[in-house]
This record gives sequence, structure tokens and C-alpha cells, in this order.
Amino acid sequence: MQLPDQFLKSRKLQTLVENQTSYTLENAALHVFETHQHAEEVLLKFDQPVLASMLRGKKVMHLRDENGFEFLPGESIVLPSEELMCIDFPEARMNNPTRCLAMAIDERMIAQIAQLMNEQMPRVSEREWSLMDYNFHFTNDSGIHQLIERLIYLFTEDHPAKDMFVNNLIQELIIRILQANSRKLYAEKSADMQSHDRMGFIVEYIRANIQRHMTVEELAEKACMSPSHFHRVFRNEFGIAPVEYINEERIRRAVALLQEPDRPIKNVYMECGFQNRSYFNRVFKKYRKVSPSQFQQATRMRITNG
Repeated sequence: MQLPDQFLKSRKLQTLVENQTSYTLENAALHVFETHQHAEEVLLKFDQPVLASMLRGKKVMHLRDENGFEFLPGESIVLPSEELMCIDFPEARMNNPTRCLAMAIDERMIAQIAQLMNEQMPRVSEREWSLMDYNFHFTNDSGIHQLIERLIYLFTEDHPAKDMFVNNLIQELIIRILQANSRKLYAEKSADMQSHDRMGFIVEYIRANIQRHMTVEELAEKACMSPSHFHRVFRNEFGIAPVEYINEERIRRAVALLQEPDRPIKNVYMECGFQNRSYFNRVFKKYRKVSPSQFQQATRMRITNG
């Protein structure tokens, strides 16, 4: 993810640790942090909910009582207001700075968007859309990645209508983040939810039948819905179509199997429900940015270097 020329021209290096450049609008503020030397236990907190995204380098994040975890480019974290971050910068250097953005968003705006979602795209379960009160760490999908890039450009652009532009994009960003969080919750808890939640049952059904071809009509019948209604409900809840979700599950299974360095790739793609190697390669690369063989080779190297 690249920062525009406007940012690079306007930044001012004041300290080597957590040098900050900020852009403030009506409902949101964008802060870009650059760190130019190794540091540990740097504390940071915002009085509004914040989306933090890594742009370059690596951080080690310590949040609440969780063990520290690596925070890498292409990943984001949503944090509630007043959440204290304790951050290590193991690789920051003058010639290779760590770069991260933090976008603080007015909590009232988030509540308004969640209310609009509940009115126009209600969930099939009894739960309502709302901002999570816990830390949500995720890998950006293509939609979220593109929105963040566009928002960076708009915050740094000198345009009289940029408040309006940014507000519209933040609405889409929040919707996509809440749907991504819904996908993660179902991925982690569907086994416990399947007896009382139709989407939880469908997620478990997809996993149990991942080796074979499944249709929207089949899934809709299992959910006791018409195909059109099921497709709409599924997209509302997860933010993606059922076929795309099935592919995500297949790639998640493939990633786990490829951790076994000697497992034949043909065995992997057949066990994950792909009919041929070329289609498997294409879908895997879409989600993981490398081919299955490259991923498996990297796994072998990690094991060898131990």
C-alpha cells in the first residue's frame, strides 16, 4: 500500500520513534506513524474507535491480556475507544522505517451506520449490527484494501468536498469491516451456533461437504429459504456470495494441509473440493498471493531452518 506524494511532501521528522503526521476531518482523523529505530513498549491510545493498518515493516502488538502477535502489511486491527496499545518495533531502521496508519472514527457516525444496517439489511439471527467491543485483527480483503488506499488519498488531497467523499467511503468501510467480523465469528464459533443459528448451521454444512460440489440451491434448501432469499441473507451477513465463501473455506483447508511439506499438491486440491490443478492454483494465488507450490516450499524452508 503506497502513500501519495502529498503525504511524503508534508511529513516532518521530529523524533525517531512514532513520528506522526495527522489529517483531521469532520468525522474522522487519519494519523500516519513512522518509526525509524528499534523500540519496545511504545504506548498509544485513542479516545475514539480506531482502524489501524500496517503499511510497511513489522510491529509486535500487545493488547489487553493477549500474547504479543506480529502485525504485518496487509493486516488491520479495529480497536474500541480508549484501548491501550503496547507496541514493539523489532525491525525499524533509518533506511527502512516501519509505517502504520491509524484512522480514528467518530463513534456517533459508527452508531448511525450500524442503525442503518439494522434497518436496511437486518441479520437473520436475533443479533443486531454494532461495533465490536473487542479487538478485531484481520487480513484486509480486496474491498477493504482498496477503500483504505482511497481514503489515504482523500485525506491528503486538497479538495473542498473531501469531507463528503471521506464520509461516503467510511460508511462502506464500516459495513465491510462488520461483515468481515461476522465471517470471523462464524468461522470460530459455528460448531457451537449450528443448533440455533441458520447461518451457523450452513457454515458447518459447507465444512462437512467441502470435498464435493455444492450449489446455492442446495444450501438454500438446508437453510429452509428460497435461493434468492438465501443469497441475499448470506451476502448481508458475510459481505460475500456463498460461492466465494466456499472458496475461502477451501483455501483455508488447503493452507492447513500444505503445512505438511511432503503432502502431494494433487492430494490437497482434491481433498479441498477443487476439480483440477490450474483452477486450484488460480484461486489459491488470489487469496494468498503465492502459488500452492511456493507456499509449500516456504513451509519446508521454515521447518528446515527451524
